[in-house]
Amino acid sequence: MSKSKSKSLSWVFLLHLLVEFSWTMAATRKEIGFPDRRICRTTVQGRYLLSDDNGYVCDALSLDPQSRCCPERGDKFSCHGCNVLSQCCNSYEFCVSCCLHPAQAQKEQVLKLKIAKPSTSGTYVSVFDFCAGRCRHNSESVVHENAYVSDFHHCFSLPSNSSGSAFTPVEARLNGINVVIGRQGESCDSVCKLNGQSCVLNKLLILNQCDIIQKYMSCKGTCLASVGADQPAEVVDDAPKHLNPGACLYTLTQSLLSCDGSHRHTRRLCPCA
Repeated sequence: MSKSKSKSLSWVFLLHLLVEFSWTMAATRKEIGFPDRRICRTTVQGRYLLSDDNGYVCDALSLDPQSRCCPERGDKFSCHGCNVLSQCCNSYEFCVSCCLHPAQAQKEQVLKLKIAKPSTSGTYVSVFDFCAGRCRHNSESVVHENAYVSDFHHCFSLPSNSSGSAFTPVEARLNGINVVIGRQGESCDSVCKLNGQSCVLNKLLILNQCDIIQKYMSCKGTCLASVGADQPAEVVDDAPKHLNPGACLYTLTQSLLSCDGSHRHTRRLCPCA
């Protein structure tokens, strides 16, 4: 009888230990706070590519099957194929990616916008919703109801009736122009030809301004007046010191603006179409 009672007490003691251990583990897990895996939202319009709400673009086969996120490689918030002045792109997915950059779509302003014109319509719940919706073809990128203004018809600019969204006259004159940064020593003729386009000489005059150049190039905080057929341009970092490495250059002599000009120590800013 005493042996039976002893065994019963042993089982009770073991059960007590197990309960105490499970409570301790639960408390430990709660304190550690194991994070739930984030599920990305993605665009679904593209035939081959998609953009996630982290700002990455990938093909459908590269998508993580569990998180639904693109691999975090390549450029985040990529503006590939976009004109950042007109805020229009030649592909939907890169339009969304570029739009998601905090400098392009300011959250406080975007979340106040109405999804549609009626006053009863709701507002966007996230920047991703705004970008995914706005980058689709809209009435402002179409002429005659059946033709696009240009190949850059995926636009993420704020609607023209919203505050502070209208283009300046300078920016409007670049609509339809693909502004491309060339490689070191290349002329704009070569840069545009590599993209299957031609250099538009009269648009160099628009690009030949510091505030415009600095929207495309880092300029290391410096934009200098110069004289040369390779401008507007940026001096490469490994250029001789007397050439002001990293600085951007514009020419005071507009007659020198040229599509075929080049310099071995600069990278040109080119208007292609």
